[in-house]
Amino acid sequence: MPLEISSIAPTFELPSDGGRTLSLTSLKGQKVILYFYPKDMTPGCTQESKEFSDQSKELEAVNTVIVGVSKDSVKRHDRFKDKYQLPFTLISDEEGALCEAYDVWRMKKLYSKEYMGNIRSTYLIDESVHIQAVWDKDRVNGHVDAVLKAAQAL
Repeated sequence: MPLEISSIAPTFELPSDGGRTLSLTSLKGQKVILYFYPKDMTPGCTQESKEFSDQSKELEAVNTVIVGVSKDSVKRHDRFKDKYQLPFTLISDEEGALCEAYDVWRMKKLYSKEYMGNIRSTYLIDESVHIQAVWDKDRVNGHVDAVLKAAQAL
């Protein structure tokens, strides 16, 4: 089950692309789109990331930052970000603590096989770090447009 609307967003401080560290506290005063995705360089994750990239200026105009999260390494994030010129931060949750805190590390099923993995999910967090919207088990098509509309409405 995703976290509840209006609850305080679980905090984090994790390594990010470019050898930096990012914390939720450092983003206070801005809206944050925290989107969890399964893996860099895969078709759906690439499409979603490119669509967030395409809407980054519109989101920036409403004081909203985009942060992508997966269990990929910082090195893999750097390659992904460079290849697709993504203008936002990707954080590495290799240990999975953030994925568990946001309840996106769950049982998945593919071709009748069950395994643990990241469920594509997005959280919209307001300037005071409260969760304002949740998209659980996202479908890529149309998702970024819905997130943009919600961020603009806050």
